[in-house]
Amino acid sequence: MKGFTRLSRLHWAPAFALALLAGCSTQAPQPGFEQRPASVKNELVSLIPASAEDRDGWATDITAAFSAQNLPATRDNLCSVLAVIEQESTYTADPSVPNLSAIAREEIERRASALHIPGFLVEAGLNLESPTGETYSERLAHITTEREMSEIFEDFIGMAPLGRQLFGSLNPVHTGGPMQVSVDFAEEHAENYPYPVDDSIRHEVFTRRGGLYFGIAHLLGYPANYDEPIYRFADFNAGWYASRNAAFQAAVSQLSGIPLALDGDLIIPGSRQAGQTELAVRALKRQLEMDDGEIRDALEQENSLEFEQTELYEKVYSLAARQENQPIPYSRLPGIKLESPKITRNLTTAWFANRVDDRWQQCMAR
Repeated sequence: MKGFTRLSRLHWAPAFALALLAGCSTQAPQPGFEQRPASVKNELVSLIPASAEDRDGWATDITAAFSAQNLPATRDNLCSVLAVIEQESTYTADPSVPNLSAIAREEIERRASALHIPGFLVEAGLNLESPTGETYSERLAHITTEREMSEIFEDFIGMAPLGRQLFGSLNPVHTGGPMQVSVDFAEEHAENYPYPVDDSIRHEVFTRRGGLYFGIAHLLGYPANYDEPIYRFADFNAGWYASRNAAFQAAVSQLSGIPLALDGDLIIPGSRQAGQTELAVRALKRQLEMDDGEIRDALEQENSLEFEQTELYEKVYSLAARQENQPIPYSRLPGIKLESPKITRNLTTAWFANRVDDRWQQCMAR
């Protein structure tokens, strides 16, 4: 993974605002827009930096991903994809990660410690011969990419009893490829994948064509009422609709006086227990004239565009605008600190979104 919020869309009366936003709510092509694959590819070749190796190959795979997903290949969208690629991998299909061998070792030791497995047993397991003929320890010593690390863990889990004890069937490598897309996301959105699958979708993520297909789906494959691409860049990092949901949390906090983490998570995933945001909304239920069940039903739509059509969403923004006597921001960058063994600095989703936005603007100016 290679500044602050610009002025966001302002939310006036909800019904009027939603009407204004309708034109931006999908990824439909504009009338008369040129979608011929040959033209899209030529445009991409002209936009990809001259320093990138195999510009023609990158352009081919990106064009195929847009075509297969029926996404509009506008200049905005093409530059959005190229900006993310440049930020995440600088046009490398399987990018190197500094200190990856140490990161892998630390993950194994962390799992072993949590399960109270003695260190000498861990070393014995790593000194077993792997399917490549090298020991797992030897292979770990010279890995440089997440694909290599993922393959080692796959072999380790499949061949060594200790590996299954440490990791079960769960490979600890969660992202990969030129856009650093989530393997889980790819597996959930693989139904219309247009290429023959080499063994598994996980393996496809680490290829250029697969990493681009699923990365583009994650970046552009959902409708959103954003008027600036920076919010999609934040969503790419934090999850679909995180920027919209963070703005909603800010409106709830303003109305209730209850401080909230503006992280875009409106409910606790997989739990019926009320989280911080849900409890703050409940504190407003008399003003909202809604009960706990109605509030919960609306918040459960946090990952869809339909959340904006709920009674809860409209009432919160109407009350907040009335209280402040001014428009309320519809979207904002989530306040999330990035956590990963690969990250050695104090980075945030806002930092990531702004870096990608800078690259997007440079692409648009080319």
